Amino acid sequence: MSIRIQMIGTGNAFAKKYFNNNAIVVANGYRLLVDCGVTAPYALYRAGIGVQEIDGVLVTHIHGDHIGGIEELAFALMYVHKKKIPLFVPSSIREALWETSLKGALEDLSTGCDSLDCYFDVVEIDEGVPFEISDGFVLELIRTLHIPNKPSYALLLNEIVFYSSDMTFDPALLTDLTNAGRCKHILHECQLTGPGLVHTTLDELLTLPEAIQERIWLMHYADNRDDYVGKTGAMRFIEQQTEYEFE
Repeated sequence: MSIRIQMIGTGNAFAKKYFNNNAIVVANGYRLLVDCGVTAPYALYRAGIGVQEIDGVLVTHIHGDHIGGIEELAFALMYVHKKKIPLFVPSSIREALWETSLKGALEDLSTGCDSLDCYFDVVEIDEGVPFEISDGFVLELIRTLHIPNKPSYALLLNEIVFYSSDMTFDPALLTDLTNAGRCKHILHECQLTGPGLVHTTLDELLTLPEAIQERIWLMHYADNRDDYVGKTGAMRFIEQQTEYEFE
């Protein structure tokens, strides 16, 4: 079964031209929003996708460019569209997502609304275990290193696509997944200049064997991306708002 991916944003946390790196993933008719950063509501609008058309949302970690739009999404679903959708959350970050990030805005004691469950059908996912989002749509959370002591996850989508989210360079992981035949395509974050510190740099990705580079689509880049066209080896930039089919 193929997977369709439309990056509503392809930029890093500071990008203005390309918005935050958030994606719409469609498998067997199910439309999943992967991360909902500060720019996500506007990016969805620009893409012509209504909030009510999203079947579920998944969060990879709790930085603002990945969760900063959840407040608006939650209020729009509750008060405008009067519906709940699943919010898929790694078990390790559920408490922090509410207590340290969303509670201040979304808690409303006058209505008894004191948790994410008021706004979403919250579904916890454990890392390293394949999870069926819907019929024919299976993903696996892969723990990666981003900020020390703060959980962050990449996604393996139907064992077709590896979606890095934010992570430091891990060539062994990419090599193991490709050698095992577990991903045909890699959507990988790319910090265009170094040092990476908490992200993967272009220079690091260029050290990968060409056979792996050929699988890689670069995302999470800065607004000066055009300066690097033709300088990415066998890798390609994924384009904002364009829908791709991976199989």
